[in-house]
Amino acid sequence: MKTAKQRYEKRQQRYDEFLQRQKKTERKISNLRLIVFVIGTCTAILTYIFRNYIFLAAIIVLFLGVFIYLVIHQDKLINRIKYTTLLLDINKTSLKRVNGEWNRFVDAGEDFLEDSHNYTGDLDIFGKGSLFQWISAANTFTGREELRDLLTDVEGNRDDICERQEAVDELAMLLNWRQRFLAEGMTTSKKIGNPEELIAWGKESNELFRKAWAIAVLRICPIITILLVTAGFFMNIIPRYLPITALLLQSILVSYNVRDRYRMFSLFGNYSNDLRVYYRMLKHFETHNYRSALINKIKNSIRNKDGVEAFRQIDKLSSIVDSLANRKNMFYFIYNTLTLWDFQGMIALEKWKQQSGHFLKDWFDALGMMEALASLSIIRFENPDWAMPNINDRVDAVFEAKGLGHPLLVGRRVCNDLRIDEKTRIILITGSNMSGKSTLLRTAGINLVLAYAGAPVCARFFEASIMEISTCMRIKDNLEENISSFYAELVRIKRIIGEAESGKRVFFLLDEIFKGTNSHDRHAGARVLINKLSYTNSIGMVSTHDIELCDLEKKNTKIANYHFQEYYEEGKINFDYILRKGSSTTRNAFHLMRLAGIEVDENIEALRGTNPAIIRKRS
Repeated sequence: MKTAKQRYEKRQQRYDEFLQRQKKTERKISNLRLIVFVIGTCTAILTYIFRNYIFLAAIIVLFLGVFIYLVIHQDKLINRIKYTTLLLDINKTSLKRVNGEWNRFVDAGEDFLEDSHNYTGDLDIFGKGSLFQWISAANTFTGREELRDLLTDVEGNRDDICERQEAVDELAMLLNWRQRFLAEGMTTSKKIGNPEELIAWGKESNELFRKAWAIAVLRICPIITILLVTAGFFMNIIPRYLPITALLLQSILVSYNVRDRYRMFSLFGNYSNDLRVYYRMLKHFETHNYRSALINKIKNSIRNKDGVEAFRQIDKLSSIVDSLANRKNMFYFIYNTLTLWDFQGMIALEKWKQQSGHFLKDWFDALGMMEALASLSIIRFENPDWAMPNINDRVDAVFEAKGLGHPLLVGRRVCNDLRIDEKTRIILITGSNMSGKSTLLRTAGINLVLAYAGAPVCARFFEASIMEISTCMRIKDNLEENISSFYAELVRIKRIIGEAESGKRVFFLLDEIFKGTNSHDRHAGARVLINKLSYTNSIGMVSTHDIELCDLEKKNTKIANYHFQEYYEEGKINFDYILRKGSSTTRNAFHLMRLAGIEVDENIEALRGTNPAIIRKRS
C-alpha cells in the first residue's frame, strides 16, 4: 500500500505533466487565433476589392464564427489551467506538510489567539507552529470558524464525536474529492470574507416587491413604454409626446429609493465572486454520495422544502446578481429607464429570498463543517497508524493512552504510556531542565483536543472521558491591565479549582505552579492545590522541579510520582524523554550553565555557604 507521501508525489507529477500539455495546447490555440484573424482579414479585404459582396459576407461569417469558437475554447482552457495549477499546488503543499515544513504555511490562525482561553495558548492550538497551521484546509470564513470551534471546545456529546470520527474516516479515503473540494475554495484570488451581511439580507423582506399589484405594474409599464417608443419614434403612428411622457414617468420611478437599491446592489458586487465559489463548492459536495451519517445529515439539511439542492439555489441567485452587474455601464441608465431593470431585479431577488433566503446561513455553516472535517481527515490520511480515540461515557473520569506522542513533533517524537483515572487522579512529574516534562503535558492536552474534535490521535491506543480541558503553563504579564504573571497564574488556578469543586470533570495540566513566589510559599501552595484537586472528580498532570512534593504520594493514594531523567556521554547531556515511575533524583542546572558558556566553580557547596562560588563568563 502506498504511503501518503508517495501518493502526493505521484499526483504532483501527474498534474505537472497535465499542466504542461494544457499550456502547450493553449499556446497552439493562441497562435491559431492569430492565423485565423490574419487570413480572415486579408481574404475579406481582397474580396471587398473585387466587389464580391456575397462572398465577402460569407467569409466574414465563417472566419468570425471560427474566431469566436477559438476564443471561447481558449477561455475554457485557461480556466482549466488555473484549476490544474491549484491541484498541483495543493499536492506540493501536502508534501511540505508530510516533510515537516508546514510551519511555513500562511494561515496559522493567529486571529484566533486568545490569552484568556482555558488551553489554546498553552497547547499551541493557534499561532505559529500550531495545530491549526498544521491541518487547516479551510478557505471560507465559516470553514475557519468551524475548525476553530472544534479545536476550542467539546462540540456535542459522545455520539456527536463518534459521528465526526466516522465522517473523518470516510473523507480520509476520498483524496481526490478532498483536493478538488479544496481547489474549488481557492478559485477566487480574493479572501472569502464573513458572509454575515449576505445572511442578514436573506432574512430581510421588502414587501413592496412581493405585492402582486406592484409586480404587475412594474412588469406591464416597460412593455407599454417600449410599444409607445416604437410606435412614436420608429413608426410615426402616434404623437411623440406620448412615448416621451412615458419615459419621463419611468425615469422618475427609477429615481425612487435609489440609495437603498444602490446599497443592496453594492452588497452583491462585494459577494459576486464568493457566490461563484460557494456554488462550485456546494455542487461538488452535493453531487457526491456518502456513507457517513453526519455528512448525509449535513447534505440533506441544506435542501429547501421542495428538495432542491443548495447549489442550484445559489446558482439561481448568481444569475440574478450577474444580470445586475453592468449598472456602471454608461448606457445602463437608458436601458434601466426603458425596462425598469432595477425593479425587475428587485422582484427576482425578493422571490428568491422567499424561497431560499433563510437557508443562507445553513449553507455556509454546512460548507464550513465540511471544510473542518476535511481538515481533520488529513491527519487520518497521512497517519493511518494513529488510533481513533474511544470516547467513553463512564461516570468517573479517565485518560489512558499507549504509545502517546506529540503530533507536531515530526521525526523527533518519543512516545509514552499514560493512565489517569479514579484511582490515580494526579500524576506528579519531576525531572531536570529540558527533560520533557512540559512537552508531555502538552502532548496529553493536544491529543485530547484532537480526540474531542473527532480526529485520530498520535497514539497506538487512546481512551478518554469527556472533560473540560484547563491548563496553567505559559502565564504572561499583562502590562495594560497591570497584572503580574504570578497574579495571572493565581486567577487561572482559581478558575480550575472552582470548576473542579463545582462537580465538573476537568482535565488539568499544571506546569511549574507558583514559580513567581519564594520556595517555601511555592511548596506550601502546591501541596494545598494538589491535595484539593485530588479529591474532586477531575484528573490531570502536574510538573515540578520541587522534589519535596514527591512525598505527597505517601500520604495520598490518588497521587503518583513519575519522572524523566538524563544521561551523559563524553561530557554532553542527553535525554531519552521516557517517562518512568518514581521521583527524579538528578539535577542538571550547572551542566546546562556550562553548555551555555558559563563557567561554574566545581565546589558546589560554596554556592550554599558563606564563601561565594566564582561564576564567570567563559571567554
